[in-house]
Amino acid sequence: MVCHRASDRFALLYRLLWRISRGERHLLENPADSDAMRAVRYAKAVDRDVYRMHAYVRFARCEMEGAELFATWHEPQHRILRLATPFFVNRFNNMDWLIATPDGTAAWREKRLTFGPPAARPPKVDDNVLDGLWTAYYRTTFNPARLRVSAMMAQMPKRHWATMPETASIRGLVRNAGKRVTDMNACSPEPPPAYAERLAKRMAAVEEPAGKVEPLDALRREVEACRLCPLHAPATQAVFGEGPRESDLMFVGEQPGDHEDLEGRPFVGPAGQVFDRALADAGIDRSKVYVTNAVKHFKFEMRGKRRVHSKPSEGEVAKCRFWLQREIALVKPKLIVALGATAALGLTGRRLAVTRDRGLVVPFNSISLLVTVHPSYLLRLPDQNAAEAEYGRFVEDLKAAQSWCGA
Repeated sequence: MVCHRASDRFALLYRLLWRISRGERHLLENPADSDAMRAVRYAKAVDRDVYRMHAYVRFARCEMEGAELFATWHEPQHRILRLATPFFVNRFNNMDWLIATPDGTAAWREKRLTFGPPAARPPKVDDNVLDGLWTAYYRTTFNPARLRVSAMMAQMPKRHWATMPETASIRGLVRNAGKRVTDMNACSPEPPPAYAERLAKRMAAVEEPAGKVEPLDALRREVEACRLCPLHAPATQAVFGEGPRESDLMFVGEQPGDHEDLEGRPFVGPAGQVFDRALADAGIDRSKVYVTNAVKHFKFEMRGKRRVHSKPSEGEVAKCRFWLQREIALVKPKLIVALGATAALGLTGRRLAVTRDRGLVVPFNSISLLVTVHPSYLLRLPDQNAAEAEYGRFVEDLKAAQSWCGA
């Protein structure tokens, strides 16, 4: 609210604070109070402006003092520069950049954030390679069948068009939308990619087992045939959980890694080795607990010849929650240990702060849940003393889970 440009914002804030101090503690929740509703409108306008800055800033490559720098100009509706800047620090941490606005400048250089005085709007620089990338990306993702001009104008105000290179294509894309939809409807369906045929043959070659099928085995076969999200395509196979048919203690990780994807078993790679060692130090026999993942296929990106772990999105986690819930219903654990934030998201449908909630057993719906770190976190710690201390805490969390199940 303080970042809003309205001239009465401080007077309004003082009035609200004065009334709250006099006993109107739920003032801001009163939809009939004009002061409260004006403050809410101001706050929402600021939040909306921060979102637009995050979405509409376009950097251009340039040189400053002999070094490469990515610079941009943005004209926010409110005084949000300091409020919006942490997003860019987190997202573009490995490059030097400068954001100039009429209210001030923010510069991230050599891992250091500084704020400076206002800047004048620069002349447009043409033929920047990033402008071409943005334009190509926008044109290829534009869906003419879902065109709604009024919604587009509401979400992308014209006041920001001058600094967004892709907007030069909007008029042509809107003008040709009808023809593109007609052409799309007239096209024949594209043939399935090559891997689809290979997968179909592999699934058809699986023989039906003779005799009665155990419920967990039946569920495993369903997961192996899952096509609910695109992760199945590049992965070698689905990685189902393993452990006793019924277990008091269940561990849920994030997703399979490279080793797990190749072997078809959970927690057999480097993180799995740390996990096994911690289980042994906590006095837990792995063969007597159930181990699985929130996401059943390995998500990765190629770096040279290496497959590097890529964090699954909330949508991908949500798609796999159906399988995880059925797995839990069959195993019937007394306690589930969520190894990391993604596992907790898969179990609860909401994000939990691991550092805040770890080591505590909390009820959630019909399950009891203990949240701790993922073993891979311990592998990423650069300082040996910190790594040993965190490993000790991890073992204590596992002991707490074992103790709770034995109580």
